[in-house]
Amino acid sequence: MDLIGGKWKVSLLWVLHQGVVRFGELRRALPGITEKVLASHLREMEAAGLVRRDAYDEVPPRVEYSLTPLGISLNEALEPLGAWGREHLLGAQTAVG
Repeated sequence: MDLIGGKWKVSLLWVLHQGVVRFGELRRALPGITEKVLASHLREMEAAGLVRRDAYDEVPPRVEYSLTPLGISLNEALEPLGAWGREHLLGAQTAVG
């Protein structure tokens, strides 16, 4: 749970599942996340072996993030939980609304 604890880590996994993404694209994909929190979560996930960070020596600098095989397997393990949430939480909202 430490690997995916926090408000944004699971969302980051889902965005990174789409492929290689730059920092600015991650910020736009996750409205409300601060640069500080995004950078911190990416560092933690990189240290855990879930995220790969590729920095290119260019002007302007370019940094790209992607999932490692471990990150991909974690995403696959979380998919049933996401399916459960979509089925039950969306169903509960529909029943209330």
